[in-house]
This record gives sequence, structure tokens and C-alpha cells, in this order.
Amino acid sequence: MIASRDAIVETDVPARLDRLTWGRFHTLVVVALGITWVLDGLEVTITGSIAGALKSSPVLHLSDMQVGLAGSFYLVGAVAGALFFGWLTDKLGRKKLFTLTLGLYLAATAATALSPNFAVFALFRLLTGAGIGGEYAAINSAIQELIPARYRGHTDLVINGSFWIGAALGALGAVALLDTGWFTPEIGWRLSFGLGAVLGLGILLLRRWIPESPRWLMLHGRIQEAEAVVGEIEARLGVAPPAEPLPRLRLRPRALTLGDVGQTLFRDYPKRTVLGVILMATQAFFYNAIFFTYALVLGRFYGVADADVGLYLLPFAAGNFLGPLLLGRLFDTVGRRPMIALTYAMSGLLLFVTAWLFVHGVLDARTQTLAWSVVFFFASAAASSAYLTVSESFPLELRALAIALFYAFGTALGGVAGPWLLGTLIGTGGRGPIGWGYALGAALMLAGAVAAWRLGIAAERRPLEDVATPLGHAE
Repeated sequence: MIASRDAIVETDVPARLDRLTWGRFHTLVVVALGITWVLDGLEVTITGSIAGALKSSPVLHLSDMQVGLAGSFYLVGAVAGALFFGWLTDKLGRKKLFTLTLGLYLAATAATALSPNFAVFALFRLLTGAGIGGEYAAINSAIQELIPARYRGHTDLVINGSFWIGAALGALGAVALLDTGWFTPEIGWRLSFGLGAVLGLGILLLRRWIPESPRWLMLHGRIQEAEAVVGEIEARLGVAPPAEPLPRLRLRPRALTLGDVGQTLFRDYPKRTVLGVILMATQAFFYNAIFFTYALVLGRFYGVADADVGLYLLPFAAGNFLGPLLLGRLFDTVGRRPMIALTYAMSGLLLFVTAWLFVHGVLDARTQTLAWSVVFFFASAAASSAYLTVSESFPLELRALAIALFYAFGTALGGVAGPWLLGTLIGTGGRGPIGWGYALGAALMLAGAVAAWRLGIAAERRPLEDVATPLGHAE
């Protein structure tokens, strides 16, 4: 039964979800939904790892600028997909968008392999990004709403950090497929784009077992369905229904309007809005500028062969995954504000040092990789904490749309221009201009650290409804 729009309903759904201890159901949620980040890492790394093959392809024959521009098209698609599918996610539900966004990704990444020229290649990279961007909104909101509060920070950081599992898979796949003993480079780069499609097909089956978010059902007045889903989760975990009454939430179901969005972001939570934009934009520039063009740096300045680029990305990926994995628990214990500020500050300071060493020719291919691995040990946790911040700082009714908006504006401000700018600087052939590009990324991360320290909130171990009161909350 769906409650009428003017009716006030009561439910203990949030309390029942947050009282659960970790079990197989939560692991399934992480694997089936968190795969989005693995797929994104796979896509980004493949494009970076095969940059040399794309440049030497007799069909595409891309320039350094076009390689960077292709990365920017991917991010433009991700921005558009996040906005459109984020709106649909809040309107139609988390579960209905899973198949749609994953299907778009599968079709577009497979079609990329058939690209006859740069224009078609860029178009399919844009559509691939749209699928991934749409996934972000639906997946992050669902994960936040299904994971108990005391595990939320660490879980979110590790899931975001799993981007680098995909990066490692992409690097290994690119090495194997670009090995001229197996395939020609022209066939190899095309086969590389099939890796994501194969991985995504398996995930479609896992997602059949993920229920609709009980919190989304609750907000839309579907209380009986929400409580039934929670009961199923409890049964799957072998947990008995609560013997004692739990805190109940009183709600008046309502439809979200654009006025609600504007009022929430700019009148009710202006400081959180500013913080979210800064954190997302700074990490987006930092990451996308450096990572989308890393293969170009290895090839131009260190003479690394195209087929070997993936091997240099493996330790880099390891540092990126270990950061959220090892530091993640501190975000739930030490706290969000100090840890976000610390990881942003360390990322910026270490990048300044690395940029200086690069400009002065101190590093070789191995030590450059080691330096990046140390920098991104902290930067990966910082970037993941930006997604965590925007996904838990605003009311449930606009959770997916808020994630989409901050991802879109943050990526548009900091991420889209990054690959193009660094690709252009690399094309000059000089270390100095590239060093200035790195210095800009470092300065932005330090700005993010200051913003986190001054504007951060203590969201650790608190229910989502406590961090931000639902718009339909009734006294």
C-alpha cells in the first residue's frame, strides 16, 4: 500500500538497517554495485595504457592532443549521464536504473572497438562515460542507504578505491593484448575495450539479487514494501526482528521539486554545498589531469614501450587501492573532517615534491612510478572521501540527484579540462610546462584541505537521517 501524499507515516526501517552487523548480504551489495568503480578504472586505464597504440594506429592515428581530448569526451559523457540518470534514480528508484545504465555502458564500450576514425571513437567514449556517470548516482545512493552507519565510511572509501582494481585489470589486459606475439597492436587495442563488456555481463546476473533501497521505498510512502525488504534482509542474515521497539521516523511522503533542490543546497546547507563543489572539483582535476596522460609521460620522457606501459601502472594502482583500504577505518574512528583535510593536504604537498623532481630530471621510469604511488596512496583516499561527503551530507529525497550534481559540476570544473591541458603541455616536449600543470593540481588539493578543515561535518557513525533531516520529516 502507498500512503497518500498528505498522510504522515511512521517507520523503523532506518533503525533496523543500521542495527545490522556485516554479513553476506552486505558483501553482495558491495560486489554487485561497487563494480561500477572497477569498470570506470578499467575504462580509464585502457585508454591511458593503449595511448601509444592509438597514436600509431593506421586507422585512428591519434595525436597527443586527441588522446587527451578522448579522455575529456569520456568525462563529458559521465557528467551528462550523471545528471540525467541521477534525476531518474530519485524519481523511479535505484534498482530500475541498474540495468539501464549498465546496459548503456556495455553497448558503448563494445562499440568503441569498431571505431573507424577519431570522431566515432570520441562519440562512443562519450556514451561509455554516460553509462558510468549514470551508474554513479544510482549505485552510490543505494550503497549508502543499505550499509549500516558504523561501516559506511570505510565501505564507501574501499568501494571508491576499487577503481584501481579495474585499473590493474586494464593495465594487465592492455599488456597482454598489445603484445605483438599475440595480436597486432591494431587488433589489440580494439580487443582491450571488450574487457569491460565481458566483466559487466557477469554483474548483470548478480544485480538480480539486490533489492530496491528500503529507504527510497519509505520516502515514497511504500512503507509495507520497505519493511518487507528489510525483513528479507534480516532473514538472509539470520537476524531476528527487533524484540524491543526501535526509534521510529515520522514522514510525510512528498514529490521532489526543483525548488526543493535549490532551497536545500543554497539556503539550508550552503556550507556543505560549497565544500562538496571544492572537494569534487579539486580531486577531479588532480586525478584526471595526471592519470589520463600518465602513459604519454612514460613514453615521451622515459622511453617506455607502448606494450610495457601497463606494467608501470600496476604499482601505481596498488598504491591507489591500498590508501582507501588502510586509511578508510580512520574516517569512521578519527573522524571525517580531520582525515579529509589530512589526505588532501598530503596529496598536494607530495605532488609539489614530485613535480620538482620531475622537472629537474631526477627521476627515471621506476622512481617516477614509485613517487606517484606514494602521492596517490593519500590522493585516492582523499578523492574517495569527496564522494563520501556529497553522498551523505544532504537529505534522502535528493541523494542521487545531489551525487549527480556534485559529480557533474566538480568534473566539469576540474576534470574535463585536465586531460586536455596536460596533453597539450606534454605535446610541447618540455618538462617545465608539465611541472606547472602538476603544481596547479597540487595547489588545488591544498585548497581542498583548507575547505575540509573549515567546513567539514562530523558524519561518522551517524544515521543518514541524523546527518541530514529528510525533507518530508514530520514532528
